[in-house]
Amino acid sequence: MPKLYVSEMAQPNAFATGRNPSHASVSVTRGILEILDERELRGVLAHELSHVVNRDILISSVAAGIGMSITFLARFALFFGGGDRDRNSPFGPFAFLIAWILAPLAAAVIQMAVSRSREYQADESGAYLSKDPEALASALRKLDAASRRVPAPATVSPATAHLFIVNPMAALRGRGMSNLFSTHPPTEQRIARLDAIARQIGQPVSGLPRHDGV
Repeated sequence: MPKLYVSEMAQPNAFATGRNPSHASVSVTRGILEILDERELRGVLAHELSHVVNRDILISSVAAGIGMSITFLARFALFFGGGDRDRNSPFGPFAFLIAWILAPLAAAVIQMAVSRSREYQADESGAYLSKDPEALASALRKLDAASRRVPAPATVSPATAHLFIVNPMAALRGRGMSNLFSTHPPTEQRIARLDAIARQIGQPVSGLPRHDGV
């Protein structure tokens, strides 16, 4: 059982951390306790527990390491051969561009893609764990709207945004090509996937109440 904490953060959100299930913690913010009901909170906790079971923090750390390695190797090549200033070298004119712009860009895209895929997986795993995907879908609707109104504290940075169930930094959200650099999938797509799971297990969708007393 992971350690459970309540953060005094006013923005409604939740996050999990820890390298493996034996060394993990799950935290919800004070703000989330004020806007979610018990059923929705169970859905959120199922999502966060799924991050722990799926070892997503470790996977994200490996992805970050791969991203750093791509950048390091590109810059290493620049200084030790790839950056030949000889005009006859096919690498010369483009070495600086590759090492200082394209390599970090590619690394960031890979890291963000991994982060988005793990959010989708945690949604799915959490939905089956709780057997109530619509509870998580309802929570995501509320959290997405609230996070746009309530700013994240200064202690939350882009480097830690991927830990949260919804992106705590409105400036990181985007559409189209900008989604390549988002740590989270679009909320509407996450909800659509949860609705599909709800239909698969025979649960009403679109926020309709269940009839089993939950």
